[in-house]
Amino acid sequence: KTLWYDRPRYVYLEFCVEDSRDVKVVIEDQRLVFSCKNADGVEFYNEINLYARVNSKDSREKRSDRSITCFMRKWKEKVAWPRITKENIK
Repeated sequence: KTLWYDRPRYVYLEFCVEDSRDVKVVIEDQRLVFSCKNADGVEFYNEINLYARVNSKDSREKRSDRSITCFMRKWKEKVAWPRITKENIK
C-alpha cells in the first residue's frame, strides 16, 4: 500500500511495509526508485516517473517500523499536483 500527500512545499510518499529490510530509495529530479524486503522476505520494487520536477538534493527518506516515507521538495512551490505520476492512470 502506498499513500501520497501534496503540500505547498513538499510531496510526501509513504510506502507501508512493516519490518522492512534492505531499503533502497533513489530520489532523482524526475523519478523515484524504491525497493525493500519485508519480514517474510517478499521483495517490493516501485519506479515512479513523477508528475513534476523535484529538488533531489533537498529530498530525503525516513524509515520507521511500519513504513518508509519520502519527503520530496517541489521545484515549484505552491503548485498543486493533481496526481503523483506523470501518466494520467491509476
